Amino acid sequence: MASVTYDRASRIYTPGARPAINQLHLEIEDGEFLVLVGPSGCGKSTALRMLAGLEEINEGRILIGGEDVSHVSPKDRDIAMVFQNYALYPHMSVAENMGFALKIAGVAKEERNERVRKAAEILDLVPYLERKPKALSGGQRQRVAMGRAIVRSPKVFLMDEPLSNLDAKLRVQTRTQIAALTRELQTTTVYVTHDQVEAMTMGDRVCVLKDGVLQQVDTPRNLYDNPANVFVAGFIGSPAMSLFKVARDGQDIIVGNDRITIPDNALQKTEADEVILGVRPEDMSLSTDGTGLPMVVDVVEELGADAYIYGSPEGINTFQPLIVRVEGRRPPAKGETVHIKPAAEYVHLFDVNTGLRLNGEIPENTPEAQLADVEALADAEE
Repeated sequence: MASVTYDRASRIYTPGARPAINQLHLEIEDGEFLVLVGPSGCGKSTALRMLAGLEEINEGRILIGGEDVSHVSPKDRDIAMVFQNYALYPHMSVAENMGFALKIAGVAKEERNERVRKAAEILDLVPYLERKPKALSGGQRQRVAMGRAIVRSPKVFLMDEPLSNLDAKLRVQTRTQIAALTRELQTTTVYVTHDQVEAMTMGDRVCVLKDGVLQQVDTPRNLYDNPANVFVAGFIGSPAMSLFKVARDGQDIIVGNDRITIPDNALQKTEADEVILGVRPEDMSLSTDGTGLPMVVDVVEELGADAYIYGSPEGINTFQPLIVRVEGRRPPAKGETVHIKPAAEYVHLFDVNTGLRLNGEIPENTPEAQLADVEALADAEE
């Protein structure tokens, strides 16, 4: 086991162009399960490959267990990687696949068999040790790939979207198994995914990347409750947080025909006449007295106990349709006009110019290199 440190590490493919990874500064504790998450092209797989030694580091350093491995070959870094594709040898049995790296390393047959057997017991693969990969399901093949990594007893596990090839139900089951397994083994794990639900349910901490820049790293709960900027707010959560501009008046914000007073002088941190208001679907309710923000219901998603309504508020430009969670048995009908009211204690406010958080607990562990996503939001609004 070992800690991992990205010390202002950068990966630059083309001189003068935007770095694929820009000054990444991140410390991962010994035994921690850290998830790198972000949209396609954000640099999460590049960051993982830099740690594995498969990508060159142009600036900064990477340390494993306090040792600078920036220019150490991949085979000497004592890491084990699990890929999206299982990369199993089709002519070998499960046991041979799991023990192959040990065989190449010259580990004695008895010790090799014992380590394979222990890993198979952990992964419930004992009945399949003599089978070939073609006789296994997708989930079983992924567990074999995990077993191949486990038998090596590495300092760090690296996992690059290992569940992407599985169907939805199996993905949920397997991610639970992986999370439980890594905690049992207490091995430092860096896990890459584009699925933010996967990130929130598996990670001790989650690192959100955009365009190669770390936006925020925190526990899943703090990311959800205290997003550092507009991008994190809109990315974390399913369904997504609703974001729209509202006018400010002193210590109040104006939402439709309603006013919400914001405590702690949060609005004094900006001089703009508007702020970006963020509200999660569960933190908005339907008004029965005509107060709040009028909205025309465009889509109704009925999920049984709950339902989500998507709509277009009147007189306000939104970055995406507003989403409100309502009681599932009697949701509003499509085309109906409803009035919605945010729960004042759960609103999120962001500076309209910088995109940074204004109210509540401002995340202290957000790196200085974080960038807001205001330009993208402006483009979406247009």
